[in-house]
Amino acid sequence: MRKSTGNAIYDIQYHFVWIPKYRKRVLLGKIKTRLTELLSECAEINQFDILELSIQPDHVHILLSAKPRYSPSEIMRFVKGGTSRVIRKEFSELQEFLWGDSFWADGYFVSTHSVVSEDVVRNYIKNQGEDR
Repeated sequence: MRKSTGNAIYDIQYHFVWIPKYRKRVLLGKIKTRLTELLSECAEINQFDILELSIQPDHVHILLSAKPRYSPSEIMRFVKGGTSRVIRKEFSELQEFLWGDSFWADGYFVSTHSVVSEDVVRNYIKNQGEDR
């Protein structure tokens, strides 16, 4: 799904995975529902498109598309930072086993995805100019 800005045409999809502190199995019930709402709000505010979302009891998978001006680390700062503050405030019972200022563990997994494979891109680049 190609999109454009004033300066670029892009199709950037990121697959992120992250976990709550200590990989606690707390992403259930009202917390899961609220997290889904918060992720949708974050996406709307920052003009991200959530393509897929799966919230498991101890981790989150999200496939999203973002403008090229956003680095993966910026996306995670918006997503994890904003959701952490709200979840900790609204679910104060979590404080008994999630010490400190963050709901989420440090770090995350990220990979990029596209509709074409790495081999197709490599061959396209390698064969540029051969027909000219």
